[in-house]
Amino acid sequence: MNKLQKNIGYYIILFLIPSIFGYVVFSLLPMISAFYLSFTSWDIIGGSPDFIGIENYTNIFKSDEFYRVLKNTLKFIVMYIPTIMISSFILAVLFDAKVKGVSGFRVLLFIPVLTSWIAGSIIWKSALNGQYGLINNMLDIIGIEGPGWLTDTSWSMVSIVMASIWKDVGFFSLIIFGGLRGIDRTLYEAAAIDGASRFQIMRKITFPLVTPTLFFVLITTIINSFQLFPQVMVMTGGGPLGSTQVLVERIYVYGFRYFNMGYATALSVILLLIIVLVTIAQMLLQKKWVFYE
Repeated sequence: MNKLQKNIGYYIILFLIPSIFGYVVFSLLPMISAFYLSFTSWDIIGGSPDFIGIENYTNIFKSDEFYRVLKNTLKFIVMYIPTIMISSFILAVLFDAKVKGVSGFRVLLFIPVLTSWIAGSIIWKSALNGQYGLINNMLDIIGIEGPGWLTDTSWSMVSIVMASIWKDVGFFSLIIFGGLRGIDRTLYEAAAIDGASRFQIMRKITFPLVTPTLFFVLITTIINSFQLFPQVMVMTGGGPLGSTQVLVERIYVYGFRYFNMGYATALSVILLLIIVLVTIAQMLLQKKWVFYE
């Protein structure tokens, strides 16, 4: 055994030190600090944190606002998740088809992903303007009176979902496309020789083998849904009448508008716990529909 092999453990530790240091300083310590601050009353303008125990959590769970905000977040998830999953899968299948010009279409569809949320939200806010917006003008041409997308409580969250799908569908469709590319093509050839139809190939081969990728996309979209923020702040500001208020938007408002950092941090801890529990549930349920072999 040479000297390098004897000291391999020390070299491993040496190379890991920068990563461990970064994790501790920029992730672990802020998480511990946030957990402590959630038990305090802290006006970031007025002074140091005062420990108040579980009062912040008690006030959150007693408030009607929390349940309304949670309901709005779940409403977004119910509309967004199925739509983004189905549309991304369909587009990925089209990307995988041997069609002339499909490469250019992939590039065009990925442009919104490269666009900042602020710029994209401003574009959608203008397009969905109830009086002068592009969407309602196009509907008016075919004789349909468009709604007040951003001013009507029945349509405000739908508007947020539309903008979110526009922004994200290119990213997730390319991820699923990568999963489709990883499927052994000889399986399709064997199925075709056996006389399987396209629907049977899709149901028996394509979908089962791409479920690990779909599982990753599902977890990512759910986490992103609970972290919904920039499009809400730019397009509606949480209105109208609180119909688009969501958890992260409330965290921002309480922390940086009302300067009640302890209450905002308690909301953050609750959001973290919700995401962890949902992720654990997904990890357990994957055994019923995700196929790795």
